[in-house]
Order: sequence, then structure tokens, then C-alpha cells
Amino acid sequence: MFDIGFSELVVIGVVALLVLGPERLPKVARTTGHLLGRLQRYVSDVKSDINREMQLDELKRLQEEARKSAMAFETTVRSELASVESGVNASVQSASSAVAELESSLKSPADPAPAGQDAAALLDRQLAEADAHAGPPPGFETAQVPSAPAAPEPQIGLDFGAQSAASRNPKS
Repeated sequence: MFDIGFSELVVIGVVALLVLGPERLPKVARTTGHLLGRLQRYVSDVKSDINREMQLDELKRLQEEARKSAMAFETTVRSELASVESGVNASVQSASSAVAELESSLKSPADPAPAGQDAAALLDRQLAEADAHAGPPPGFETAQVPSAPAAPEPQIGLDFGAQSAASRNPKS
């Protein structure tokens, strides 16, 4: 704080001893020490208050940045949600129009159904035609795997119906 060396303190002490005298010098020194202690505490309190205010300003700035980023994130999520919702609505509308078209084709078919054929048979025929048109793409070959005869699967890995090897080949 102040740049006072040891020799300057000795000079001040000698002058104080001459001016104040030996009876009052200890009392004045004690009072001066208390006042310097209070001054140091006051300075440290002011420093801590300034540091606290600086930290509070920093926290407010961080809070504002976090709020802005949260608002930007919310805006982005809302826009993405709106685009997904519009896509879903378009898909639902196209599906409902396809269902309406299918219902209209079932109510007034272009080719009359033979006698005794009901709507389920007509729908099965239309599904079979759709499956025939939706075959594999050209150049795509599927491997024909022969199906193995289905064997009954044992429960929990234990086969109580099969004989063990020891009971089939008794060697005793």
C-alpha cells in the first residue's frame, strides 16, 4: 500500500516517543494498530464486494447466453416439428385418398364379379395382382433355399421326449 521502509519506521517511532512520551506511546500504538486493522478489513470487504459484483455480472451474461441458445434451439425444434407434421399430414391425406379410391372401386367395380364372389374375394384378387406387379427389381436374383422339415423345438433347451445316449446303448 504505502512504500515505507524500516529506517523510516524507526524515525517515526523516535519522533512519536519524543512527542508523545513513554506513558502515552503504548496506548497510541494500540489504537493505531486497531485503526489499521479496521482499514485493512474495510479494504478487503470492498475488494470482495467488487469481486462478487463481477461474478454476478458474469453469471448474468452467461444466463442471457444460455437463454438465447435455448430460444434458438426451441425455434429449430419447432420448425423441424412443423416440417415433420406437414409430411405426416401429406402422407395421411394421400393414404386416405387411396383408401377412398379403393372403397369406390369396391362399390362400383369396372369388371363385374362372377356370381357368388363377395368383396373379400375381390380384395384378395386385387392384392394378388398388386403382388404380381411388385416383384423384385430387374437384375435382382433371389436364392432359392429349400425349406427343411420343421422339427419340434424343445422347451427351455431340455428335450424330455428324446432318449439319452446312455439309455439307448446300455453296456452294463
